[in-house]
Amino acid sequence: MIYSLDKLQEMAAGDEDFVHSVITVFLEEVPIDLEALEIAIREKDFENVYKLAHKIKPNVDLLGMEQTRATALEIETLGKSSENSQEIELKFPLLKKDVLQVISELRKDFNF
Repeated sequence: MIYSLDKLQEMAAGDEDFVHSVITVFLEEVPIDLEALEIAIREKDFENVYKLAHKIKPNVDLLGMEQTRATALEIETLGKSSENSQEIELKFPLLKKDVLQVISELRKDFNF
């Protein structure tokens, strides 16, 4: 399991509806953002690479995905310059693999 609900449960303070709503939002929005990020990388749209990585980062952070958060932060930072295209292309598959794995695990663990 590459996610942890510890941070989310601490924020929720026992409110399971809150936990489920955050997970639902993650499952609905993050795949769309991830796909848009992949397109932005392919099209070398660095402004959107930056924005989308920035948007994904807090979502993976809430689920305790520290390594994935670090990768999203790297892509966000690299997105500030078109000179970093190759580095972004190398890091994105790691982000995508982890996010897709967590989406699959969450769907299974929470019967979504």
